[in-house]
This record gives sequence, structure tokens and C-alpha cells, in this order.
Amino acid sequence: MQPRIISREEHGISRRQISPNALNTLYRLHEGGFVAYLVGGCVRDLLLGRTPKDFDIVTDAAPGQIKRLFRNARIIGRRFRLVHLHFQDEILEVSTFRASAPAGEEEGEEEDGDGKPPLHLKDATGMVLRDNVFGTPKEDALRRDFTINALAWNIADFSVIDYTNGMMDLNQRIIRPIGDPEVRFTEDPVRMIRAVRFAASHDFEIETEAWEALLRLAPTIVRAAPARLYEEALKLFLLGSARAVFDGLEKTGLLAALFPPLGRWLAADGDLSAALRENMENIDRLRLKGLPPSPPLLLAMLFGPPLEAEAVARHREGIPYLQALDEICLAFLEELAKTVTVPGRIGGQMRRIFSLQPSLHRIPPRRPAALAARPEFSDAMTYLIFTTKTTEENRKSREWWKAFINNPDAPLPEAANATAASPVRSKRRKKRKRRTRTGSAENGPFEAAQ
Repeated sequence: MQPRIISREEHGISRRQISPNALNTLYRLHEGGFVAYLVGGCVRDLLLGRTPKDFDIVTDAAPGQIKRLFRNARIIGRRFRLVHLHFQDEILEVSTFRASAPAGEEEGEEEDGDGKPPLHLKDATGMVLRDNVFGTPKEDALRRDFTINALAWNIADFSVIDYTNGMMDLNQRIIRPIGDPEVRFTEDPVRMIRAVRFAASHDFEIETEAWEALLRLAPTIVRAAPARLYEEALKLFLLGSARAVFDGLEKTGLLAALFPPLGRWLAADGDLSAALRENMENIDRLRLKGLPPSPPLLLAMLFGPPLEAEAVARHREGIPYLQALDEICLAFLEELAKTVTVPGRIGGQMRRIFSLQPSLHRIPPRRPAALAARPEFSDAMTYLIFTTKTTEENRKSREWWKAFINNPDAPLPEAANATAASPVRSKRRKKRKRRTRTGSAENGPFEAAQ
């Protein structure tokens, strides 16, 4: 099978669109006598006229040879042996062309007969555990996930190399796995999430056979490492297409498989799905306004409404609200860790976003300067603005805090005069002047909510 070679005159990629570090790396590899390509998502996005988030490079140079060429190189990885090139403002990933398992090594034991780990290893289900078989440019292209991610840009003549009809799928806006979708999703279940993410972020359609395989295999996403699924979840929801991603995950069954408690809540409450869709739209709005949401805020927007509802129900049974909230959040995170492991620090920040809500709703709040100095205050205010109903009480709390943050040294509203007259209050007002509250107002939740 010969690749389709798309000459510089036939495609729109210009060297001006490529990171100078990536371009210099490609040139050095080429001048060193090695084949060197840009590959994957950066080529896809350059052809679509989008700005790539990063630039990945593949070459026929082995990791050790790459390291000898670049003083800033670090070899990393177990499943994949890669080289990271560290620049002042960027880290580039350089990998050696890889192939699928050689004949007779489709499955392997943890060690071969020489006591060394095998180059290629699958578990009993067919999921790839280790993959360090070097190959040719063609083999490297054919082992990638989707045709649109198998395109390569060649530094030697600035052409695009296409082994998989990826250019045709790119023009038709189709997500198509390379080879049998069931096999490819079994080899790496995370590819199912990536299919949904690419379809959402690029407004593409998942090819029919792949869609049907995805529906069948969605429950197997739990075979991927929980820590890896947390990182993938951030990519799903924090890159500007959270609403479309939510819809795709819900339709495929991946949402319930990734987040079992959320699956139960959605099944029990017919109105919850619409509320969470609106929350995801607000996450996208923050990104569009140049205010990337934090991981704790994302988790709060995705899981907050049902968690808070459960805390209210426990509170009505006589348990203090904050105690009920902490217990419910801890139990939720413990259950979620079986599929998606949220780091303890992030989970703690999510809980504090919720625990601040009663204080933010109280007008006048107690010690507003101290509340505004809390690290999670901005996220908590964003959560309040985007998730509260437009009742008169909530409107007043939002307006009160907006006035306070925009002008922290102004006299407090009439309702807070008794507190403002306190000597302690006066001292806190002086301390607050050393903080830059106006910066929070310009770059925080109030601007995004307008």
C-alpha cells in the first residue's frame, strides 16, 4: 500500500504556523540523516486552519540517538519509550516510529524467556499493556487511533503523507478508527473517549460502524487506569466543548460508565440532565471569555447539584449541613475513585466551593473580606452565579458581592452598618486594602456571567 503524497502546493500548511522549536527540531533530525515528521493532532488542526495545542514529532531515530542529538532531551515512559525535549517555553514530544506486535507476540507474559519484559504485551482481553516495537513510517501510521490523526507532515519536502485516507475523512468531517473499531477500542478503551471528544470539539460525525462498536463497548472504559481517566476527563470538559461532550458521553453510555453516581442521579431525576447541560454551557462560556475554568470548578459544576441536594436531604434529618456535605462528598469521591481518581487536593477544593455557598448567600455576609481572601472564593462565586435560580434573594446576593468586589473600600450596604461600625471590622477593612480585589472583578466570575 503506497501512501498518498500531498504536495506543498496542494495543502495549506505553512512553516509560519509551526512552533519554531518544533521546526528547528525537525531540521536537526533531518540534517542528522533521520526521517522526521510532524504527526497527529497538530497536522489535523493545521489542515483545518486551527491552532494546534502542541506539536508531536516522529522519526526513525531511536530514543538514544535522539538524546545524543539534543542536550535538552529526557527519555521517559514504560509503555511507550518517548523523548521529551525541554525548551524555555515548550516541551516537545519526539517518538520513534512504531509498529504493531511482531508475529507471535500478540499476547505475552510479563517476562520473556531471558527474564526481560517483552516489547509488546496485551492482557487477556486484548488491551495493550506495553508497546515498544519500532517500525516503519507506514506501520506507525496504521497503528494510530483515527484516520484523521494518522496524517504526517514531512520536513524533507513539506508534503503531507496519508496512508489511511485521512485527508478524505478530514474533508468529510468523519471520525473513523484505523482497522476494526472493536479491536481498536479494545486495545485502548480511552480511544472511545477521544472519539467523542474529537467529534464534539471539531463538529465531526463518528463513523457508523465505530459508533455501534462504541455503544457496545462503553462499559469497558473502566478497564483504563483511573488516574489516566481523570486526565482524559479534564481534556473532555475543559477545552471549550463541554456541552457537546456531555451530550456525546450521555448518548453513548460513557457518562454513566465513567461516573457511576452521576449515572444513577440522571436515571432518578429527569430534570438533572438539562441542568447539567446548562452548567457545561457555562463552563464553555468561561473558556470563550479567556477564563479557563479550574478542575475543582468543573467538578463542582458537573456533580454539585445532586451532591448539594443530598446534603440538604440529610440536613432535614437533623445532621448539620456542612457535616452532611462533607460526608456525602467524601463518600462520592471514594466511589468515583474506582473509575476516575480525583486527586485529594482537587476533591478538597471542590468541597470547599460547596461549603462556601451558605456564607455567600447570606446578606450581609459575616466577615466578607475574610471570605474574599479565601483561595477558592473566585470559583465559589462563579458556582453561585451560574447555578443559582434567579430568585430575588439570589439576585441580591450576587449584586451585593459584585458591588463589594468592584469597590471593597466603599461603605457597606445599609443592612451591614452594625457590622461595619465594629472596630474589628475597621481593622479588616485596612488589611483588605493591601489586596487587589479589582483584579478579581475584572478577571473573575462577574465578568464571565455578564
